[in-house]
Amino acid sequence: MSRTRVAFAGLGAIGRPMAARLTDRYDVAVWNRTAAVATEFARSHGATAAASPRELAAGAAAVFTCLPSSHEVAALLDGPEGLAAGLEPGAMLIDCTSGDPVTTGAIARKLEENGVAFVDAPVTGGVAGAEAGTLTAMVGGSPQAFALAESYLSAFAKTIIHVGPTGSGHALKAVSNAILAANILALADGLTALVKAGVPAATAVSVLNASNARSLASQQLIPERVLTGAYPKTFRLALLDKDARNAVDVFDAAHVPAPLLRRVSELLGNARAELGESADHVEVVRMAERLAGVEVRG
Repeated sequence: MSRTRVAFAGLGAIGRPMAARLTDRYDVAVWNRTAAVATEFARSHGATAAASPRELAAGAAAVFTCLPSSHEVAALLDGPEGLAAGLEPGAMLIDCTSGDPVTTGAIARKLEENGVAFVDAPVTGGVAGAEAGTLTAMVGGSPQAFALAESYLSAFAKTIIHVGPTGSGHALKAVSNAILAANILALADGLTALVKAGVPAATAVSVLNASNARSLASQQLIPERVLTGAYPKTFRLALLDKDARNAVDVFDAAHVPAPLLRRVSELLGNARAELGESADHVEVVRMAERLAGVEVRG
């Protein structure tokens, strides 16, 4: 029996392992802005590399997008060779981009007018979670669309939660990443101060992790990336900055002051300007180190 055809656009750091897990269950077509990336992926995973977004979507029961922003998803849909031209009535678009709710709503309305279902389904769990198939997907959309999307998402997500109507998945991911950023920035300030006070960084982290101050940042990111000095490139600071700005848009739409997380967004923008577009998100610690005149090392 032939397998269901699905398509995947956006083979970045997390998109690639997500698409790879889909190939275990489905006939997969892929497209990437850098065509050579799609060609190499297709060769390595028994997939098909599409020449255009329209060709990618043609005949697919479900199309995944995993791009840097919702605006890039919208742009990919448009034009004679865009995704919308290839999507057929009865198909669905599953947007795993960390996007913004306003653009997402416009995309969903446009697709639904043409009989194409839509969910926003950003994920959390990082590259390791994508490789292991243990990501968490936070899904916005109608109950009917969620029911359609759930089985596809289970190829790479262990936890799949319907969080509300269209756009709510992107709203939740934006706020979640703003909170992550707050944790990293708080640890950067706290640890530099403690090191200057004579507390070894590793000791401080051990105590914090045995207290109510513990978080993902203190338990994993700081010990594995900062104390070791490794600073691997896993998630660009520029993308975390974008997510925090999306969170500010969520606060504005809800008329919520959110002074702390608004300040977090400002600090991320400053760090991005100082550290550059290629910096990893955890490298904000380096800015705190420079200002304090110390290094946070194990």
